Amino acid sequence: MIKKLFVLLKIARRLAVSDALKIISKTHKPPFLIKILFSILSFSFFSKNNDFQSMKDEERLCKSIENMGPTFIKLGQFLATRPDIIGEDLSNQLEKLQDKVPPFPSYLAKEKIKKNLGSALFQSIINLSEPVAAASIAQVHKAQINDNGVLKDVAIKVLRPNIKKIFNDEIDALMLFAYIVENIIKKTKRLKLVEVVFLLKEITNHEMDLRFEAAAANEFAENTKNDLGFNVPKIYWNFTSEEVLTLDWIEGISIREKVKLENNKINVNKLSSDIIQHFLRHAVRDGFFHADMHQGNLFINNSGQIVTIDFGIMGRIDKLNRKYLAEILYGFIQRDYKKVAEVHIMAGLVPQTVQVEELSQALRSIGEPIFGQAVKDISGGKLLKQLFEITEKFNMQTQPQLLLLQKTMVVVEGVARKLNPSTNIWDTSKPVLEKWLKETKDPINNFTETLKDSSEILKRLPELPKIMDKANQALTYLASGQIPHNSNSYSSLKEKEMEMKSFKNQSIIGILSLVILGFIVF
Repeated sequence: MIKKLFVLLKIARRLAVSDALKIISKTHKPPFLIKILFSILSFSFFSKNNDFQSMKDEERLCKSIENMGPTFIKLGQFLATRPDIIGEDLSNQLEKLQDKVPPFPSYLAKEKIKKNLGSALFQSIINLSEPVAAASIAQVHKAQINDNGVLKDVAIKVLRPNIKKIFNDEIDALMLFAYIVENIIKKTKRLKLVEVVFLLKEITNHEMDLRFEAAAANEFAENTKNDLGFNVPKIYWNFTSEEVLTLDWIEGISIREKVKLENNKINVNKLSSDIIQHFLRHAVRDGFFHADMHQGNLFINNSGQIVTIDFGIMGRIDKLNRKYLAEILYGFIQRDYKKVAEVHIMAGLVPQTVQVEELSQALRSIGEPIFGQAVKDISGGKLLKQLFEITEKFNMQTQPQLLLLQKTMVVVEGVARKLNPSTNIWDTSKPVLEKWLKETKDPINNFTETLKDSSEILKRLPELPKIMDKANQALTYLASGQIPHNSNSYSSLKEKEMEMKSFKNQSIIGILSLVILGFIVF
């Protein structure tokens, strides 16, 4: 616990000397005691950089967080997907956060590759380059491997040294801080700060096992193998481990280089529509989509295909929510607000007591203004945001997986609009949604699906009581965004809370002591 308090003090010092808290305070007022604490910790004999001070708030916030290290970069990126917790303004600022840090030495990367893959495989890797890209958790090297007698160009992603320990030490300290804040400032309990920090820990530790990223890429490749114009790099499992990921090297043009694409005879207007259609297809057809489709993760290869990289953040949507999503988007395209209202009520997304006409009127209030806008200003992502705000007034619970989808949709639309500012989101989305809805309503497909489901139910009939209990818990989790009570994650969270509770009084005394010590030292 003393170690956690010491780490927490170092984090507080880093946060205090940056401008992050000052900028955040413009939209979220921190308690007076917190402001006093950070004023003390921010004391410095050195003047602040004038160039830094001349930046816009958004730029200064992102720069401050980037300078604070990988834990805060990940925290910022995670919170950017949760406007329901931090508010839309701060969420929009954090969306600009860039996951770029200086690379670590190549000799350390080589040591890690050798340790993870073994000497024999390491010796078979040739032309291993210096780092070509570096982020907060890992960096990438170009190399060549022998794949069944064929020499292949590959990208080798290597985790940073000690990144797991650094991240977990800092996140545990932040969890302790969240626990203390929740207990001192009672009104913060509704924000579930401890659970938010714990979820970040779970997600990022998952991301720091590169075998999971490899599995995500592999599943994504299987889902999209028949999608014309779309490609996912091949994973080389023999050269992949917990700390090393090897996949095809992509020779292509970054999607941000519009002029270069046009010079290579790429139709950027078609490309703009293709990006949106592929994203929607993955979301509604597969329920599994790339949730980090910014310009840096998209390339056009020599065959003119869209190629995605970096599969650390992927989104999932269950079958019911996929149907819900497709129906509401298509309903808005058709301007059939009554149909959209009925879908909400039939799916149990709003209480059965809600009047169809009343909800339909509310939906019309967000749909019609959108149709009155210029094509370049229409956004499916912004429509979903407004939809969630409206339906929340009818007691619809926030659904985190749909929030992630909405945020990703905004990013995808932004990428498409940079290629073609006049991209018509509705015209582009309509054929994908129509096709999927038609397929789901097709009698043959429905009969096949029913047979498959019936067979599965008959096999598992003896387990039905347990399944129903788990289903109820899962739906509760889906609706509330909370950790399910019967999961390993929930048990781990409760253990953490018990540990922090038992040291509550010592923690407060320890923090006060360390603050005084910090003031003397700094």
